Amino acid sequence: MKQMDHSNDPCVLRINSHLVWCPKRRRKIVVDRLKTRLEELIRETASELGCEILALEIMPDHLPPVVSATPHWVPNHIVGRFKGKTSRILRQEFPFLQRMPSLGTRSYVWSTTGHVSADTIRRYSEAQRTRG
Repeated sequence: MKQMDHSNDPCVLRINSHLVWCPKRRRKIVVDRLKTRLEELIRETASELGCEILALEIMPDHLPPVVSATPHWVPNHIVGRFKGKTSRILRQEFPFLQRMPSLGTRSYVWSTTGHVSADTIRRYSEAQRTRG
């Protein structure tokens, strides 16, 4: 995973955030075609926001992307855009999702990666796959 620097004269910023959010009632629905389409939508939304996805290991019951963004975007707006756009499009493309009153919860976790190495984040993401 590479580190991303954002330059804005006269400063250079490295703001990497680890975001986590879950489907409603933490249902294990993010699998197969839905998982593939969700990843496409997250990457597309990130490029629209001028963000970069540093790590994206989508789990069946939660999404823990690591995002590099400029300070123009506060974390709740980034998460809101990801959740809002993906929910709207996925509910249109996958009719079984329309039976759920809401695709996602309102909550999310945001933490800065600080001086945590890229390898540490990668190991964390890989370890999440083995959890029940």
